Amino acid sequence: MKFILTTHNVTLTKAIEDHILNKVDKLEHLDRWAVDVRVTLEHDHTKVPEKQFKCGVRLGVRGPDLFAEESQSDLYTAIDLVFKKIAQQIRKRHGRRKAVKKTDAALLKQRRQEAAD
Repeated sequence: MKFILTTHNVTLTKAIEDHILNKVDKLEHLDRWAVDVRVTLEHDHTKVPEKQFKCGVRLGVRGPDLFAEESQSDLYTAIDLVFKKIAQQIRKRHGRRKAVKKTDAALLKQRRQEAAD
């Protein structure tokens, strides 16, 4: 998976990078068909202290990309929450695909039974 990390007014440390890479590995475990991940970290001094750090994640998958963004007073909290949102979107998308497969299979089975009768 391709990984792009951009920062704006944030000093990128090894600890931050490792934390993000750990979260990306967990996403890759949830969706192995993900093509790329773009993470954007921002620090805005002019905003309210509760919303100074912003983290945005765009996950490139087949079909529409998944996107989430979170603003918090702590950068690590923002990172954790945004990856939690993306994981929820992946699970929701996976559940929808499974539901479609089940309904398609049920319709096919019903048609076969009607044809046999």
